[in-house]
Amino acid sequence: MTTRIVRIAMWSGPRNLSTALMRSFESRADCSVVDEPLYAAYLHETGLDHPARDQVIASQPTSAAAVVDALTSGPVATPLQYQKHMTHHLLPSVPRAPLAALAHAFLVRDPERVLTSYAKVRGEPTLEDLGLPQQRELFETYGGPVVDAADVLRDPRGTLTLLCSALGIAFDEAMLSWPAGRRDTDGVWAPHWYAGVEASTGFRTDGGSGDPLPDRLVPLLERCLPYYEALAPYRLRVED
Repeated sequence: MTTRIVRIAMWSGPRNLSTALMRSFESRADCSVVDEPLYAAYLHETGLDHPARDQVIASQPTSAAAVVDALTSGPVATPLQYQKHMTHHLLPSVPRAPLAALAHAFLVRDPERVLTSYAKVRGEPTLEDLGLPQQRELFETYGGPVVDAADVLRDPRGTLTLLCSALGIAFDEAMLSWPAGRRDTDGVWAPHWYAGVEASTGFRTDGGSGDPLPDRLVPLLERCLPYYEALAPYRLRVED
């Protein structure tokens, strides 16, 4: 009997708990992970200057079409494949139609908390940095379960159980913890972005930083909110 391969495309903006959620799925014995596979294609096309830009471009294919082909029809060694995607990497040149073969899911977070966090590593974030229009586009096109980072932190077991059920897979208790440290599966950009998750052994439950949003980012927050509010009503919630 042929084992059915489930290819999960988790679409998230930056500073959204995305790497911790990748760690969670990688802790399953039946799951392999792919870390931001469209990053090199994104940098190659946009010419943006990101940390470790040259190393990122050298580490992955720069053809978005080739990446999408591998993600949707390439070989997978495990029954589950978890693809951690940044929505801002989904440029107009990325082929959309083949993505229908994936099981899509969406990780959202209150944009005020996203901007407060992101401003610490990039002083002047833009709407394009956050990929919110692409996230809404993907949700409206393909649908799929939505989870909010705050709900994952509040009740990891309950929220991940709901997520797994919505994806048609069984929850695995191994998803709640992992050894600290770096992974071979982490992108070459990890030294610049993953310090927090490398020190972690599970989902923290303290709710994260309560730092205030800088005043200069209030106009950007107002632009972000409609995109978040389009998906947030669909998020999976554990009944109180």
